[in-house]
Amino acid sequence: MAESALAVLGHEIRLSRKGKNMKIVELAARTGLSPRTISAIETGSPSTSVGNVFTVAVAVGFPLFSMNDPSELLAHRRRGEQKLALMPTRVDRPRVESDDGDFDF
Repeated sequence: MAESALAVLGHEIRLSRKGKNMKIVELAARTGLSPRTISAIETGSPSTSVGNVFTVAVAVGFPLFSMNDPSELLAHRRRGEQKLALMPTRVDRPRVESDDGDFDF
C-alpha cells in the first residue's frame, strides 16, 4: 500500500509540475534539490525523504492533506500539538503478576 501511495503522490507532483510548464531542472533550482531527487520523487521512490517530497509538493502547488491554504495547515498543526500536550508523556503497561505460590529465590 505504501508503494502505491508513493507512486500516486509522485504522479500528482509530476502532473502539477507539468501543469505549470516547469522543467525538472527549474523545480530542482527552486527547491535546492538535485534533478535526480526530483525524478525519484516523481517516480515514487521510497528512498526519498518525506521532507523533500513535501518541499517539492508545495513548490508545485500540490495541496498537502487536502489543504490549499498554508494557514489552515498551520492551524491543524497547532491543534495536533495541543492534543498531544494533553496526552501523558509516558504510557506504562500494567504489570502482570504471576503468583503461582512458588517462591523464586
